[in-house]
Amino acid sequence: MKTIFAKDTDVVKKWHVVDADGMVLGRLASQIASILRGKNKPIFTPHADTGDFVIVVNAGKVRLTGNKLEKKAYYHHSGYPGGIKKKMAKDIMKESPERIITSAVRGMLPKNKLGRQQFKKLKVYSASEHPHKSQKPETLILTT
Repeated sequence: MKTIFAKDTDVVKKWHVVDADGMVLGRLASQIASILRGKNKPIFTPHADTGDFVIVVNAGKVRLTGNKLEKKAYYHHSGYPGGIKKKMAKDIMKESPERIITSAVRGMLPKNKLGRQQFKKLKVYSASEHPHKSQKPETLILTT
C-alpha cells in the first residue's frame, strides 16, 4: 500500500461560513485552524496546503470564559528599546473584535511559509454580513 501525498492541484478548496455568536474563543479558534490546515479531510498532507477558506461572522459576539475579558493582555513590540505595547482584551473587543479571533487562530497555525499561506484563507467580520456571496460558501456548524 502506497502513501498518497496531495499536490496543490489535486485539492478542491471550499468556502465555509462560521457564526461566532456565543461561541468560546479558544474552541472556535482551534476548529477553524484545523479547517484552514485541512486536517478534516482524508487527503491531508502536512507539507501541502489542503485546507479550505473560512469566513467568520459576528466576531464581536464571541465569548471569553472566566475573567479573560478583563485580565487577558495582548502584547506587541515596536522594535525600539522600551517599545512594548499592551492592550487588554475588552479594549480590543471595543475597537476591532476581528483581531481577537485572528490572533487566536494565527497562534494555532504553523510558524512558517505554509502557515502564513493558510492564514490568508481566513476572513473575519464583526457584523453578520460578508462580501463573499459569489463564492457560494456553505454554512458550517461547529461543536462547542
